[in-house]
Amino acid sequence: MSDILLDSSGAAASPDVSKGAGALVIDTTTQSFVADVIEESKTRPVLVDFWAPWCGPCRTLSPIIERAVNNAGGKVKLAKMNIDEHPSIAGQLGIQSIPAVIAFVDGQPADGFLGAIPEGEVKAFIDKIAGADDAGTSGIDKLIAEADAMIAAGNPARAAELYSALREADPENMTAVAGLARVALAAGNIDEARRVLADIPPVKANDAAILAARADIDLAEQTASLGSTGELEERLAKDPDDHAARFDLALQHNAHGDRGAAVDDLLAIVRADKEWDDGKAHKQLLQFFDSWGPKDPATLAGRRRLSSLLFS
Repeated sequence: MSDILLDSSGAAASPDVSKGAGALVIDTTTQSFVADVIEESKTRPVLVDFWAPWCGPCRTLSPIIERAVNNAGGKVKLAKMNIDEHPSIAGQLGIQSIPAVIAFVDGQPADGFLGAIPEGEVKAFIDKIAGADDAGTSGIDKLIAEADAMIAAGNPARAAELYSALREADPENMTAVAGLARVALAAGNIDEARRVLADIPPVKANDAAILAARADIDLAEQTASLGSTGELEERLAKDPDDHAARFDLALQHNAHGDRGAAVDDLLAIVRADKEWDDGKAHKQLLQFFDSWGPKDPATLAGRRRLSSLLFS
């Protein structure tokens, strides 16, 4: 399993879950995952809750998500996976922080969230996965979306204003902090991006937005030392099995915003030789997912394709 940055507070285990016939909440294992999740999700969505006995936030989320699933009237099922006993699935899917919930639909990962979110957000997530579309968008979400759009449009100054305003209004909002780090990266200032994240309290270190920002910084440092895209493409034209060139090209594609091509390159390496350079392509793909975030379309599509390779 890949290195996991996890909150080690708390010691209580998740409560026992019945696995009787027709149960909406079950325990799943590495051996039963395909039947419990992949196959079952072809009938209705299945949420997979990755947890561990020592994880305090897992104890907080467990009764919330179990109650929400049971109250959903059979629209979804919940499969709970103890990553201490069954680490391989979480590692293959790039789970680096728990609690983590991944929703599978039609045999593929479709969406997900990290952390012990409030019950209302859990219900909205279930409604969305089950096909309902009645969850509204908050003012904060709109502000974040506008700031993200400003970065994409090449206007980091306006993005910084929006993220700063959000952080002033809510100092605990890690999305705003991560956004300011991304603004620094957009300006080519990697050291400033790291400085922005330097004072994050340990309890917030595994926030999804912070993990994504740190992954962005690592990727920026990797890309800075690469050759040109043209040089890498020439190498591949001469030798399609030059995995090193294809790997570097994936980094370049990501740096230029072509996430689909980056996924294509890395999956091509995994398909040809999963163990190349100690599984480097697989690990890089998971780092991309961290950087892009669990809800990004490229992450969702990439996870689906990776899942097809791993579980077919």
